[in-house]
Amino acid sequence: MRLCVCLVLLSFILCASADVPFLTRSAHFVRDAAGGAWDMLRAYRDMREANYKGADKYFHARGNYDAAQRGPGGAWAAKVISDAREGWQSSLSGRGAEDTRADQEANLWGRSGRDPNHFRPKGLPSKY
Repeated sequence: MRLCVCLVLLSFILCASADVPFLTRSAHFVRDAAGGAWDMLRAYRDMREANYKGADKYFHARGNYDAAQRGPGGAWAAKVISDAREGWQSSLSGRGAEDTRADQEANLWGRSGRDPNHFRPKGLPSKY
């Protein structure tokens, strides 16, 4: 345990003292990826809370949009999470290839920076 703590502290010191663009870019990528994962989780929680029929594609697009707005790390996290979710859904849940294709279309729409409100159903509370 002490070794792990020492390695983490050494890593922080090394990153803080290094003026190497690679480390800076890497740190930004990791920060953006973590933020993007959080954006995806927030969209999923909102979708579950809203429990609104026909809003699934909107929340897919919104989560991917929010994550991608953070930068390359956020877009990467959104793609990995979306692909994993759709892979699981298509193979285990039995919702079918058509639903998976439509979800991936909404994912790509949001990740490409297009307005997620394109998929917003009428009557969805403005909170979302």
